[in-house]
Amino acid sequence: MHFSEQLNSCVDRANAALRRFIEPQPFQNTPLVEAMHYGALLGGKRLRPFLVYATGNMFGVSLTTLDAPAAAVECIHAYSLMHDDLPAMDDDDLRRGQPTCHIKFGEANAILAGDALQTLAFSILSDAEMPEVADRDRLAMVSELAQASGVAGMCGGQALDLEAEGKAQVSLAELERIHRHKTGALIRAAVRLGALSAGARGREALPLLDSYAESIGLAFQVQDDILDVVGDTATLGKRQGADQQLGKSTYPALLGLEQARNKARDLIADANRSLAELAAQSLDTTALEALADYIIQRNK
Repeated sequence: MHFSEQLNSCVDRANAALRRFIEPQPFQNTPLVEAMHYGALLGGKRLRPFLVYATGNMFGVSLTTLDAPAAAVECIHAYSLMHDDLPAMDDDDLRRGQPTCHIKFGEANAILAGDALQTLAFSILSDAEMPEVADRDRLAMVSELAQASGVAGMCGGQALDLEAEGKAQVSLAELERIHRHKTGALIRAAVRLGALSAGARGREALPLLDSYAESIGLAFQVQDDILDVVGDTATLGKRQGADQQLGKSTYPALLGLEQARNKARDLIADANRSLAELAAQSLDTTALEALADYIIQRNK
């Protein structure tokens, strides 16, 4: 199956799982839950669920078992975007080609819906049917997602990003620190959730999977920064040049456009070296390799 077909299949499966977990929630047909549906299901590439499915499946875990961690990590991602778009953060009015959640439902509902998706993620991991996952591994998955979402991960990275806005100079090391937390932590968590679902076999592979995830997580952000310069609003689904308008430091601004492209390619080469070591252990890394290549080939 071509990678684009694999990704589309993942989108369909992850969306079905998200609906399955959101629809039983109380207060359906209220602005709160409508905003949850909107934020979680309004387009998106579903790269984080793809990483859960691809990693878990590499160890023979069924897609049915992986639906829960895939939906949980996407709930966290959706909540983070809904809050990032708020006026107090990035103040964006366009996301995935549509009005952002606070534009459509108001700031209060966007905040509450984001909060609700965040807590739903942990309800899913705690309570959902995962027959192939031992209790010890389920607890580890809850802890992993919590660490990646909080001060040690995504929230900490967002705080660093806000502090850096408008600074005269941000070093490359500082920029990488921001994005290893803000973007990379949740990507790493997605890979780890897939591995932890496989128990001991997955745990043994974590060092190499961590190396892979950290490389693609940073490459993803480098490519995002490149697209903010060379992309267009219609294709991106968000305002082109938004980072420049906010005074954010970016890889093209620090390195130049061509060197930023080289950095992204080098990071993907690092990721593929980690996968080669896993492949030498008779693991099928094809899907993870294809995703790594897609990250720097994408145009949105």
